[in-house]
Amino acid sequence: MTPSRSEYNARHLSVLEGLEAVRKRPGMYIGSTDSRGLMHCLWEIIDNSVDEALAGYGQEITVVLHADGAVEVHDDGRGIPIDVEPRTGLPGVEVVFTKLHAGGKFGGGSYSASGGLHGVGASVVNALSARLDVQVDRGGKTYQMSFRHGEPGRFLDKGRPSPHAEFAPFTEGSELDVVGRAKRGVTGTRIRYWADEQIFTADARFSYEDLARRARQTSFLIPGLRITVRDQRGLPGTPGEFGVHEEVFQHDGGIAEFVDHLAVDSPVTDVWRLHGEGRFKETVPVLDDTGRSRLTEVERTCEVDLAVRWGIGYDTTVRSFVNIIATPKGGTHQAGFEAALLKTFRKQVEANARRLKAGTDKVEKDDVLAGLTAVLTVRLAEPQFEGQTKEVLGTPAVRQIVARVVEKELTARLTATSRHGKQQAGALLEKVVAEMKSRISARVHKETQRRKNALETSSMPAKLVECRSTDVERSELFIVEGDSALGTARLARSSNHQALLPIRGKILNVQKASITDMLANTECAALIQVIGAGSGRTFDLSAARYGKVIMMTDADVDGAHIRTLLLTLFYRYMRPLVEAGRVYAAVPPLHRVEVVNPGGKANEMVYTYSERELDGLLARLEREGRRYREPIQRYKGLGEMDADQLAETTMDVRHRMLRRIRVEDAEAAEHAFALLMGSEVAPRKDFIIEGAAQLDQDRIDA
Repeated sequence: MTPSRSEYNARHLSVLEGLEAVRKRPGMYIGSTDSRGLMHCLWEIIDNSVDEALAGYGQEITVVLHADGAVEVHDDGRGIPIDVEPRTGLPGVEVVFTKLHAGGKFGGGSYSASGGLHGVGASVVNALSARLDVQVDRGGKTYQMSFRHGEPGRFLDKGRPSPHAEFAPFTEGSELDVVGRAKRGVTGTRIRYWADEQIFTADARFSYEDLARRARQTSFLIPGLRITVRDQRGLPGTPGEFGVHEEVFQHDGGIAEFVDHLAVDSPVTDVWRLHGEGRFKETVPVLDDTGRSRLTEVERTCEVDLAVRWGIGYDTTVRSFVNIIATPKGGTHQAGFEAALLKTFRKQVEANARRLKAGTDKVEKDDVLAGLTAVLTVRLAEPQFEGQTKEVLGTPAVRQIVARVVEKELTARLTATSRHGKQQAGALLEKVVAEMKSRISARVHKETQRRKNALETSSMPAKLVECRSTDVERSELFIVEGDSALGTARLARSSNHQALLPIRGKILNVQKASITDMLANTECAALIQVIGAGSGRTFDLSAARYGKVIMMTDADVDGAHIRTLLLTLFYRYMRPLVEAGRVYAAVPPLHRVEVVNPGGKANEMVYTYSERELDGLLARLEREGRRYREPIQRYKGLGEMDADQLAETTMDVRHRMLRRIRVEDAEAAEHAFALLMGSEVAPRKDFIIEGAAQLDQDRIDA
């Protein structure tokens, strides 16, 4: 028999209408059904309240994470309309929460610039909620409507509201209940909802950290807006684990204050604000009086507001926003910003090539972005986003508008005639050129650098005492203080896998110096050359010539200072080496105690590494009735040890103790380095005064 052919006709097609489509394919609207999608639903509700504040109709937003799994968002905006929408015959509240692509952000009459422009935010959240309650304060009354899975009705609560309470859907017509009275002149909206456990994964959770970060960010973008975030869940591992945790975010300085908050390194320039706007035309569908959609050419205005600041570091932080909605993946506005940056700096470097000694090489984008902290915001009506998650701006005309504004405003900054302006512009251009030279130098070095063995000529510094092994994982580089320590260490080392590099005195404080000064410093340049992996943005961990880099400094104040200077260099310009756990500090002993053994037995040498350990040792010897020779030797420098003692206590892998340098919190470490080693004197002075009483004066070598 011939197999029957499968039929496929119109009756096999499914037509999903309204919120049913959202529940069937939630990922199309919120990206995923894990914690990220759960947070996206919350952003949709919060963004609606933020839009009210952005339009000038509200000053406070409160977000509460309830212990029963619900989340509540309360604002003091105008309140969702409660009158009947003429086309549907439904109250405005029901239209907003049950109809896709419906809202006040399409015609342009209510919101000139808004983040929630696709009109699916509130209705999608409603569709994916087991229960949603909305209360609106308008006209001296408080109105309420409830929904289950997007269907309007009433919950028959017995006590506290619950998504599991009995539900009575509206059958004949929807009703907006009046549940209370509002004070005269008070308006606003309260939305409380429970996410549907059937839609979201079992491990989906609201992240307090993400919520607080978003609230802080929004408060920077809308100066004067007060956002309160309260966590009542008591979840382990959260700030509210042991009780209700609340934070209030309000910043009146705008995006300039935001840049100061984001920047962690010492400044090369002040925070520069660049403003401008441009107009463009686009053809969009517009509803006429009859409800029909007609393609109409409309003129738009795009406002550009930008805050930039360059620091001495090489990390780049750029945050971009469209109508205060974050666009983490950029878009046309960020592309225009970066293109204008590169074009402007290339022109300025070419115009000042002789003074900057730039040669004929061209500046690249990474050279300009090094050390940049920037916040870019654009405001325009009905922006085109790529997808409902609004992570990428797609409006083509915005690119040229942003580029023109940035080029004009930045050129004015770089060609300023005031003394302060010229000084900052000059320092910035020198930094960009230094980054360019560093990149070119690193590329050449990477192309030519090879691990030298004993049969090859070496281009390493003459003072490097190299090891024989070419096994990177096993090899170690000891950084020692001066020639005296080098002489002892040379005899104490294992020449097979331990290399030595002496440094003279205290190296350059790179926290305050420019990258040009750092590369010009003999000690810093030697360290970078010997490690062999480059520096800054071009650092390549896989090219490092040693598995361990060990700082072996004296156990005194000067040794601690040298170690701090070295750590500053490693952290700022070779950070991956620190993050990989390949930087160590040797721990030499502080004391040597010669314990007298009875009879003809040789005396025993015991080393201690702290005053507490010494006191414990002496107390133990006294209890055991054993004697020790006086005076006890106190090592102030490695040069006081002979080779056997240094090998036994500090260099021999069988007996030594190393302290691994870790970076658990990069931002906290950066702040610590800036405080102790930066150019700002006042905070360091306060730190010294506060800690002076805790300092043991006997530890100061004076």
